[in-house]
Amino acid sequence: MSFTNKLLDPKNDTAFKRIFGTEKNKDILIHFLNDMLVFKNTSPIKDVTFLKPVLDPEIMYQKTSLVDVLCKDEDGNSYIVEMQVAKTKGFEKRAQFYASKAYGNQAQVGDEYKNLKEVVFIAIVDYVMFPDKVALKSDHIILDKETFEHDLTDFSFTFLELGKFKKQREDIDSLANLTEKWCYFFKYADEVTPAELERLIGGDKVIERAYKELNSFYWTEDELLGYEAELKRVRDNKAVLAQQLDDANAKGLAEGTAKGLAEGTAKGLAEGKRQIVLRMIDKNLDDETIIQCSGLTREELAELKASY
Repeated sequence: MSFTNKLLDPKNDTAFKRIFGTEKNKDILIHFLNDMLVFKNTSPIKDVTFLKPVLDPEIMYQKTSLVDVLCKDEDGNSYIVEMQVAKTKGFEKRAQFYASKAYGNQAQVGDEYKNLKEVVFIAIVDYVMFPDKVALKSDHIILDKETFEHDLTDFSFTFLELGKFKKQREDIDSLANLTEKWCYFFKYADEVTPAELERLIGGDKVIERAYKELNSFYWTEDELLGYEAELKRVRDNKAVLAQQLDDANAKGLAEGTAKGLAEGTAKGLAEGKRQIVLRMIDKNLDDETIIQCSGLTREELAELKASY
């Protein structure tokens, strides 16, 4: 397959959903899920059904949640797949919130709790989320504190941290495993050359299709406009944050300067007053005259004399 046209960025929300959230590309999603997850008690995923990505609230005033990709496998287990570019405070809590919403949405009136299925949350984050962990990918489950037994099996969370992937674009031949190959895909797909892609893809036809979906040649004008609109939204958000940071820095500098001037002026005045009082002492003026002229208290004057 020829890759003569520009490849787009898979981290872009529009591109990400095209690759992993459409019926025609669900084999790419299945490939990714099977590469990322460890299946101990069940076989790898064979098929998925896409679900509405909006996790509706139970009542009007609750928060509505919109995820990038939501699907279920042939056994009814749910999978949430998120691409997170900007580092956001509380993202790990948002992950748990989304998982709990998807879990609760399974229940219908009259259903039994025993019929609830597993929910798996997977996030690709374009930063370092857990600085104390070395691995690119971490898997989180609920364990017994004492025995470490995995009794509560219905929730798991997997995070792929692109910020920890240090290999460069030219390091194609050193990619050690599937995790690194997917990290490379998300980090460098829009930069690689046709020759590099041929080496990278090898015989993996599904990965080849993932890269093909990023080839702008296969995008319609409306799809490309959607891609550019998402780029603009991200740039605008960054610009707003940058301006807010500049404003905060400017305000802090102004406040710091004003405070410094005020403190410096006060310090200067105090030192000037001290020198005048010392000259009065040198001229042997009586305490009452010095106190009346300087405004010092008797205790302050006595302390100054003692240190002179």
